[in-house]
Amino acid sequence: MKCPSCGKAELKAHERRGVEIDICPSCRGVWLDRGELDRLIEIYAAYESEQERRRDREHPGRQAFWQDVFR
Repeated sequence: MKCPSCGKAELKAHERRGVEIDICPSCRGVWLDRGELDRLIEIYAAYESEQERRRDREHPGRQAFWQDVFR
């Protein structure tokens, strides 16, 4: 499929964590099918949550601080 934006190049499909992302090599436009943006947001949110939990485990004082704040 040609890029809907520039019409110059065929879109290249790239799969990331089960989501197919179509990228135009000419204008660098990014195209997603229905529901794929929501899926990417879910994946990112889960990744961010894991990163926060990891930081809390590595820095116990930070976790204790937030537990005190929200008691």
